[in-house]
Amino acid sequence: MTEPQKRDRPWLMRTYAGHSTASDSNALYRRNLAKGQTGLSVAFDLPTQTGYDSDHILARGEVGRVGVPVGHVGDMRALFDGIPLEQTNTSMTINATAMWLLALYQVVAEEQGADIAKLTGTTQNDIVKEYLSRGTHVFPPGPSVRLITDMIAYTVGNIPKWNPINICSYHLQEAGATPVQEIAYAMCTAISVLDAVRDSGQVPAERMGDVVARISFFVNAGVRFVEEMCKMRAFAQLWEKVTLERYGVTDPKQRRFRYGVQVNSLGLTEAQPENNVQRIVLEMLAVTLSKDARARAVQLPAWNEALGLPRPWDQQWSLRIQQVLAYESDLLEYGDIFNGSEVIETKTAALLAGAEAEIAKVMEMGGVIPAVESGYLKSNLVASHAARRARIESGEDKIIGVNCFDTTEPSPLTADLDTAIMVVDPASEQSVLAALEAWRAGRDEAAAQEALAELKAVAATGANLMPATLACARAGVTTGEWSFALREVFGEYRAPTGVGGAPVAVAAEPGGELEQVRAAVAATAEELGAGKLRLLVGKPGLDGHSNGAEQIAVRARDAGFEVVYQGIRLTPEQIVSAAVAEDVHCVGLSILSGAHTELVPDVLKRLRRAGVEDVPVIVGGIIPAADGEALKAVGVAAVFTPKDFGITTIIGRIVDEIRLANRLQPWTPAPTAATN
Repeated sequence: MTEPQKRDRPWLMRTYAGHSTASDSNALYRRNLAKGQTGLSVAFDLPTQTGYDSDHILARGEVGRVGVPVGHVGDMRALFDGIPLEQTNTSMTINATAMWLLALYQVVAEEQGADIAKLTGTTQNDIVKEYLSRGTHVFPPGPSVRLITDMIAYTVGNIPKWNPINICSYHLQEAGATPVQEIAYAMCTAISVLDAVRDSGQVPAERMGDVVARISFFVNAGVRFVEEMCKMRAFAQLWEKVTLERYGVTDPKQRRFRYGVQVNSLGLTEAQPENNVQRIVLEMLAVTLSKDARARAVQLPAWNEALGLPRPWDQQWSLRIQQVLAYESDLLEYGDIFNGSEVIETKTAALLAGAEAEIAKVMEMGGVIPAVESGYLKSNLVASHAARRARIESGEDKIIGVNCFDTTEPSPLTADLDTAIMVVDPASEQSVLAALEAWRAGRDEAAAQEALAELKAVAATGANLMPATLACARAGVTTGEWSFALREVFGEYRAPTGVGGAPVAVAAEPGGELEQVRAAVAATAEELGAGKLRLLVGKPGLDGHSNGAEQIAVRARDAGFEVVYQGIRLTPEQIVSAAVAEDVHCVGLSILSGAHTELVPDVLKRLRRAGVEDVPVIVGGIIPAADGEALKAVGVAAVFTPKDFGITTIIGRIVDEIRLANRLQPWTPAPTAATN
């Protein structure tokens, strides 16, 4: 009989948090730490993530929405006021601007009197997955890998307990990756980064073990928790093999697969959102039950994230889920409870073999960067995501409360939707803008400009950029200034969308819904005297989560539309210019960041100013019901949210709105032999 052993130490418990202003977020962090949270996970707003100051035109409506705005070292001071950084493990979800945020963090730690060699935490800093999923990339792949390499070399020498990169398969799964693709593409990224560090000459060969020891991963865990657990075991086995065979790391401790997790937000539903609690629990079990593949840090989403921004109470509920498992159950008293399981070993081996085969394909292309630039990875993810959506629409994949068991009693949790989520005060954006203006006015301008000039000079050489970045932080340079100085040297990058190369996911079967929608599209185009109906899919603002927009674009293409999709990060002016130039029949806007209340009306106003009156505008995203009604009141034709899971149905609705806007009679399908 197996006796319980000494209890293992629980994993780090975090909640992903940040909003409005640095001082508001600081108060939230203090409350969460007081409730027993053992680490911090900082969510930055989109301007900070993409290297814009809060007063940039693209930042409008985005300031403080999905995270905290950090524009300079003063904001970082306020963010961690009263929180001793030498004693705090801090994870920062930051990528393109990761070097900048780490510099600000180090400077504030030094001001607190901390020994920076004792700082612990993580900068996400995985730019590859930004090209494929989240869309907060700024620079081209080459310079981006250089920034990562410079950070790794600097931290190994100066902040040895810091994880300078957190390779993220989490967002790959959100973008549609299968477990095999998730393992393979994340591992290809790790190989690319480690090769770059090894080849840079900045780290002696004998210290590559120290580099490997600080590489961490950030993964996703879906509700298929047996498969997800096997995925983590396969990940660990593959990492052991790669680090030993490719990099010659002989110390088992340095080869340990170290990962943190946020469980799947993609699977959270707007319909019957109370079901999300059990989904979150099952997903947490996938990364905690198996000791040999247990996460080092866990953060759970809140039950209402498909509705909007969680409140502090919602985040507390998610923290308590972790604490009950760690402190009330006996899980941490035993070794790995799955060792010797034939089912687990067989599934793990299958995932491992599939991942190694896909890795071989990517390496034949020259590695992960050429595979990104060619569009191979993005097309694969768009195709996998389209296949998943098709399975949900057909009912093959069952989602409780969405495509089955959808009858429900009224939920007390959502009886008042306006109070079931947190709403960012619009006035906070103005306070951030005023504070930014005051910061610029109060700094030593000559010192700031001198630091920026030195940054650009170093960027034009092969020297490590971290010292020049630290000098910028100390001189009061802003996030946008640091980023645009590097943009001048490195340029900017627009990643492939993957839409054109995605295969057809849903067959137009005789009598099926897609066939009927295709007939409606063709008939409407003919009645309007157009060769094809044209749909513009636009993403205004800085929201880079393009999965939904891509799926609409692919299905509209398959239904016979000519689709105009230019990717992410567009101003309302650019979207309207494209709509006029392409003479489109409908404009579809996708926004998941909460900026819809400001950006959508701006698009409508600009269309009217351009004399475009008969082109309907539809909107999709995480949009509270009250906001949806307000958008319709100012002229939006239709609003779609995550509960509208039938993409073909949405395309049919778009055709209906085009016919209505052009005063055509509602379209009805021609009778078939079966209906005669």
